[in-house]
Amino acid sequence: MYDVSNFKIKPNPVILGIESSCDETACAIIRGRRLLANQIISSAQIQAKFGGVVPEIASRAHTEAVDEVVNNAILEAGITLKDIDAVAVTYGAGLLGALLVGLSFAKGLAYSLNVPLIAVNHIRGHMASAYLDEPDLKPPFITLLASGGHTAILHTKSLTEFEVLGGTSDDACGEAFDKCARVLGLPYPGGPNVQRMAEGGNCTISLPQCLVRNPERLQFSYSGLKTAVINYCHNKEQKGEEINKADLAASFQKAAIDPLIKKTVECAKNLGVYTVTAGGGVIANDYLRNQLTCACKKENIKLVLPEKKYCTDNAAMIASEGLNQYLEGNFASLDINAKAAIPLK
Repeated sequence: MYDVSNFKIKPNPVILGIESSCDETACAIIRGRRLLANQIISSAQIQAKFGGVVPEIASRAHTEAVDEVVNNAILEAGITLKDIDAVAVTYGAGLLGALLVGLSFAKGLAYSLNVPLIAVNHIRGHMASAYLDEPDLKPPFITLLASGGHTAILHTKSLTEFEVLGGTSDDACGEAFDKCARVLGLPYPGGPNVQRMAEGGNCTISLPQCLVRNPERLQFSYSGLKTAVINYCHNKEQKGEEINKADLAASFQKAAIDPLIKKTVECAKNLGVYTVTAGGGVIANDYLRNQLTCACKKENIKLVLPEKKYCTDNAAMIASEGLNQYLEGNFASLDINAKAAIPLK
């Protein structure tokens, strides 16, 4: 009988992680903080034909790929199923059908092996990607989270405890990048294409920054910035003037990212926490990585910046957060369900 109360915490456990929240079917295996395998099968090229992720297509792709990606990870790690001490899986947030594929597979695997099932919040997985870059990393530290669904600055106090210092009042930074890409006529995925276009442009266009002037709370807002980009293009088109897309992309990128970096560094200094980490798809942006590196270096702040492949959706970050939850004994029952939206905390 599967009983979570019977499971014991082992030292240096082998954890298999599964991620299927969007268009990446991924599996990773860690032993302690050491990454043994990291496999991804993506349906992004298929989704690009439709200009974005189609949930039904994503779910079908996950169904076809999940068994293969798990077997590939086990082969890469050089282990057998009997070596696995726990199964971690994303249960939210994301596309519900896609999540159910990974969660159902993980439940079956955990049950068959009689090992703990660990339900991982996808966003907390992004936060835990810092441990992949520096396995010996110890809290406290400040975390900059920037993805398609979330934008926040957090004070990470322990493996599983953190305080939200500030966040977005409307849209997320990554969502704004995708919207800007569509306005500029750039293909999916939008964020990387905006960055590439911005590399050939100059920040000559005045756009509102995403920082909200609120003395009581640190707050960002991207709706005004998105609207400003749309209005700029409409005004140019109505006047019959050519739009310098590279300059617009560069100006947007600066307006979207600079306030995040400024406030992340300020939070670290104000709290006397001189280690900063970052997670989420937007953290793969080269402009952000360069500016954050320079800002932290100037203030003698240690920066732990995950490799780009650990910023976008992957299972290594899910296994990493799975270890955090495993060490706290936070095991899930087999009746847990997938959730399209879940709070950060």
